[in-house]
Amino acid sequence: MDSIRIEVKKLREGAVLPTRGSDLSAGYDLYACLDAPAEIAPGATVKIGTGLAMALPEGWFAAIFARSGLALKQNLRPANCVGVCDADYRGEYIVPMFNDGSLPRTVENGERIAQMILLPCRTLDFALAEELTDTARGEGGFGSTGVR
Repeated sequence: MDSIRIEVKKLREGAVLPTRGSDLSAGYDLYACLDAPAEIAPGATVKIGTGLAMALPEGWFAAIFARSGLALKQNLRPANCVGVCDADYRGEYIVPMFNDGSLPRTVENGERIAQMILLPCRTLDFALAEELTDTARGEGGFGSTGVR
């Protein structure tokens, strides 16, 4: 499969380009770029910069997800659960980290803080309709497709 070239600008010395944990990893790890360790109190959110700005190709966006190991071992995850970086954004990629645990946690410079996955983004054309097509599910909402 052909790779997609992403132009990356280092905004601060010590910023680390995204990396993959293995050849088949979907996500690219993002690294903290900090002047000093950042402590995150229980139930608190702290913005953690990566020191990087990126130029994504038109028709794509970067989704920023939690790293499962960090969430499991340190109770840290992106505060917005999934971040969205649009193709026309040129600022620093910053991950707001939330501490789900009961103990303070520290993020160190150079630590992997999240993973980024590039996804296609289609333009949508919304059209008002008087009626929608029927389906077997209909208006069944929360829990309506679960085991009965």
